[in-house]
Formats: sequence, C-alpha cells, structure tokens
Amino acid sequence: MGLRQADAVNPDRDNSVPVNPEQAYVDRVYARLDVERAKAEAALREGPAAGGGAAFQARVESAVATDEAARRLARLGGVEDGLCFGRIDHRTGADGPGDTFYIGRIGLRDEDHEPILIDWRAAAARPFYTATPGAPGTLARRRHLHLRHREVVRLDDEVFDLEGLDEAERSGIVGEAALLATLRRGRTGRMSDVVATIQEEQDQVIRSGLQGVLVVQGGPGTGKTVAALHRAAYLLYTHRDVLERRGVLIVGPNATFLRYIEQVLPGLGETDVALATVGELYPGLKATARETPAVAVLKGDLRMADLVQAAVHDRQRVPADGLHIDIDGLTLTVDAEECEQIRDRARALRLPHNVQRRRFVHDMLEALALNRAEQYDRIMDEPLEEMAKSGGLPDWLQELIDEAEDEPLLDETDLRLAKEALWQDPTVHKTLNELWPELTPQQLLTDLYASADTLTRLGAHINLPDCTLLHRPSNSPWTISDVPLLDEAAENLGKDDSAAKARQRAADAARAEEERYAREVIESAGTTNLLSASDVISASELAERHHNDGPPLTTAQRALADREWAYGHVIVDEAQELSEMAWRTVMRRVPTRSLTVVGDIAQTGSAAGATTWAQMLDRYVPGRWREQRLLVNYRTPAAIMRVAADVLAAVDPGQTPPDPVRHDGPPLTTAPTPP
Repeated sequence: MGLRQADAVNPDRDNSVPVNPEQAYVDRVYARLDVERAKAEAALREGPAAGGGAAFQARVESAVATDEAARRLARLGGVEDGLCFGRIDHRTGADGPGDTFYIGRIGLRDEDHEPILIDWRAAAARPFYTATPGAPGTLARRRHLHLRHREVVRLDDEVFDLEGLDEAERSGIVGEAALLATLRRGRTGRMSDVVATIQEEQDQVIRSGLQGVLVVQGGPGTGKTVAALHRAAYLLYTHRDVLERRGVLIVGPNATFLRYIEQVLPGLGETDVALATVGELYPGLKATARETPAVAVLKGDLRMADLVQAAVHDRQRVPADGLHIDIDGLTLTVDAEECEQIRDRARALRLPHNVQRRRFVHDMLEALALNRAEQYDRIMDEPLEEMAKSGGLPDWLQELIDEAEDEPLLDETDLRLAKEALWQDPTVHKTLNELWPELTPQQLLTDLYASADTLTRLGAHINLPDCTLLHRPSNSPWTISDVPLLDEAAENLGKDDSAAKARQRAADAARAEEERYAREVIESAGTTNLLSASDVISASELAERHHNDGPPLTTAQRALADREWAYGHVIVDEAQELSEMAWRTVMRRVPTRSLTVVGDIAQTGSAAGATTWAQMLDRYVPGRWREQRLLVNYRTPAAIMRVAADVLAAVDPGQTPPDPVRHDGPPLTTAPTPP
C-alpha cells in the first residue's frame, strides 16, 4: 500500500527513514555548488583583464564570457536555500536496479560531467511532480528532503505500492506530508517558491507550451501566482535560446506585489526577468496615483484610443484663410487649398505624427520658397515690362526672357538652399511648429486634459460622452490609468529619428576615419611586414576607449528602458483587473502573443476590469486561447471555504469553488452584524 513517512532528524531515536546517507549526498551537491561559484567568480575576474589590450575578436569573446559568468554567478547565488529537495527512485527491472535521481533548483554535474543534481525543470524531473499512487509510472519511491541551511532536517517518503489501494486513496495529493508542512509554515512579507511541493495541476500550468495564450483561472489560495512564476523559470530553462535574448516580462498589480515575489525567481535559478506594474510600462515613468472609479472606467474604455488619435489629428492644423508670413519685406503666401493638400499628403503617408511632420514641413517650406521666388521674379520683371512699353526690348534680350520662361524658377540646389534659409527664419520656424508641432506623449495628453473645450469637441466627434471628466490642471501627476494612454499617444506620435540617424552616420564615418588613420600610423612606423590583422584592429580600438558607455545592460534592463521592446513571453498576474486600454499596452509588448494570463474573474475589483476572459482576449487571439483551472485551495481552511463557496455561488454561479486541502484550525463561529 502507499506508505508516507515524515521523520525529523533526531539522534536520540532510530529514524525509520535514515538521514545520514542523504546528508552525505547533500554535502557533495553543495561542495559542487561551491566549486561552480568559484569558477564563475574566477571567470568574472579574469574576463576584463583578458580583454584589456587584446584584439577586437578576443575582446568581444571576453565580454561575452564575462557577461555569461555574471549571469551564471547570479543564478548560483540564488539557489543556496533548499538546493536539493527531492529524490526519485525508479523501479528495479529485468536489467537491474532502477535509476535514482536527485532533484534541485538547478542542474549540477560532477568533475566527470556526470549529473549529480537534476534541474526541476528538466524532463527527467517531471515524475517527481506527476506521480500518484494511482499512476506512479516507473517510480518506486519519491522522497522530499527538507533542509535548514545545508543540513538535512527531515525526510518525507512516498513508497508506491498499489495493492490494496481503493480509488479514493489513489487520487490523493502528491507529496501530502511535504505539502502540508509547507502550508503550515508561517507567512512572511515575501513569497516563497513551492518548487519542492508542486502539485500535478500546477505542473500542467508550469510545463504548458510556450506558444499562444494560457489563461490560469483560480480562486484564492490555489497557487496560481506561484505556479506562473515557476512557469517563467521553466520557460526560460526550456526555451533559453529565444527567451534569454527577448526576455520575459511579469506584469503585477502593484509595487508591493512585485517586492513580494521578487525573490522567487532567483531561488529557481533565474535572475533576468523584467518586473513591472501597469504604471511602469511606459519607460521613465512610475505612476502610482489612482483615479476615481468613473474616470478610471472612462480612461480604460477602448474608445480612448480614438480620442487619442483625434487629439493627434487636432494638432495637425492649417489656416482657414491660407498661410501668410511677413519676411524680408515680402508677404509669403500659401493659399488655403494648397495648405490642405499639403496636410492631406502628409497624412496619406500613414506614418506617426512626428514622422509625417517632416513631409508637412518639407512641402510647406517648398511652397513658401517658390512663392518667394515668384515674387522676386515679378519684381525683376517690372523694369523689363516698363522698357517694353516705352520702346520695346532688344531682340537678344527678348530671346533670353523667352528662354527663361521655359525653365523652373529654382533648380534643385536653389530650392534646397532656399528652404534651408526659410527654416532658419524664427517667424517661419515658429509658424510651422504651431501648425504641426513635434509632440511628446506627455505634451499631447497634458494639453488635452487642460482644455475642457477640446475634450468636449473631440468627445462629440468620436461619440464618447463625459470626456469633460478628464479635465484637470496641467500640473496634475500622472496616474496608473494614464500610462496606457501615454503608450497609445506614443504609437500615434512616433519619433522623428532622422537627426539621430544622421548623427550615427557621422559617428560611423568618423570611426572609419580613425581606423584608417591608425593603420597609416602603424604602417608609417615600418612594421607593415610584421603587422597582423589583430594588431590593426587593436590600433583602431584606441579611439573606442573614449566611447565607453559603461557596463552592458541585462536583457531585462534593456527591455524596460525600450518602449518598443518585443518580449518573448509575458505573464500578467491579477489580469482580471486590467482595463481594455491596459490590454492594448500589454499586447504591444508581445507581438508573438505568447502570454500567461493569471487571475480570477470572480474577484475583479476594478470597475474597468474584465467580466470574462473572452471580453479581453478575443479581440487579440479570437478562439486561440486556452484555459487551465486550478481547483485545489492550499491556503484557506475547509470551514471557511464552505462559507465562501456559498458566497461564490450567489455572486457567480458559473464558477466552481476550489477544494480545500487544510482541514485543521479551530471551528468556525458566526456572529450577526448590524445592517
């Protein structure tokens, strides 16, 4: 029959599950961890020294090795507590004794490269989480090792013998002794990982495929959040070639929550995951202020995307009576019809506002330059016309005039110089900036919120009532609900990077010139015959030392600083609280639509949140998301769950209450409360 044993380490009694043999093995595993840490520390120290004066290729290789050593050291440093927590013994077969594997937070090999610790995410470790008395697979025994620091303090055994077990016993919870010990442990201000006590339904969540959207629906205490965190670690382990480069983002409900979970992933061997709240998804901003419910609902409404777009178009203006600018004694004019054509041509590009602005300014300057040339031409023609009236023009002069009429007023070079001169004029510059300004998302929304008239006018245009609720002073702090709107504005506005690209081209040209000069210097020293390719490159690297931007950023750091970063996978916790606009922000960050969505629809507290998962997801992945329900409650005692189940049935009859594991605790007492 299925035997479970839980024995504490006690030298004064004969333990039925001996601890000493396991202590020796655990000592061996920790000794190997120390060796690997020392190797990583040595690689980290030697890396910069090795690349100091080496050739370019060697320096690149050194930088890569140093970065990998730093990552490796961080992973090794996060797994000290509970490094080895499990053992599985496979059945003895016809070929001899079955294999034994020790399961831990990371994988380790001995000096002969033989595995001495299996990473909990590896396929070989999966039976540790999935075997049950009813379906043990090839396992003969599963053992949980409980460590305090580096000492084994207790063992829990499950010996799989199915004879005499009825169906109810076969459906027992995996690792119950270890699980209940974990559940009875006092709660702290930080979430603990449950890698040693993952249950089968949680394991299905953790090991589900990378592609597509997985919804993890579970009530309070079902372990959905910690399962999602373990899923992040599992995906990074299994798909490291993709996810280490693109990164994983975890979106949490608030900063307190992120502090609560921040130590889980390092303990699972992963240190490079981006953590952010919705209020932190716009780089450079950490919004924490909240709106009133009515304003939060309005800002979360999908129609706010139309309002933002309308606000952008509202800043693309042309004068109703045409453009008139006084400059150098002339009034330069572009008539109203041509102004509208110039605006429409810029809009027809279907590019962001700040990029379209280049075309608008270019065409306006060209129209002004041509108008000025026409006026100068008329001024030059007036004396000739007077001469013609008074007695006619010489034939040779008339021929020149006739030939000039067939040529453009300005050739390509003249037109370019004329436009550049106009753009330097303060009046022209100011006027065109007012018509089509270069805007930041913050400027756009600040100006929009500060104008009740604009809000009313644009709201009526897109059929979005109550827009005046958005009206506020221009110095108001940004709120969490503003962040998706800032992100939407950034999409509509874009960024004119032509100047930055020009600077980069100039920098590249300067670098090429520096390299050319370095080669000439070396060759002039008479060492050409002895010169190797690495020497030439090393010489050219001299200037590069003056362009050092500091230590390289991690993937998570680079991703959080880049609004347009495309993550390999995104996990959203308490996802039922996100508004429609917040979902647009999240989806932009994962174009592959590889997400884990974690929450409980029955607990939606935000007025702008979801009532069903389909409401939020079908817009992006219609019919292409899958749901995994967690139906076991590991936190709430059964007595409380019976009452909670009645409440859930009244609030949302379609939801199934989770089954409680804990049947301990004092009996529940009830007391009437005043209405």
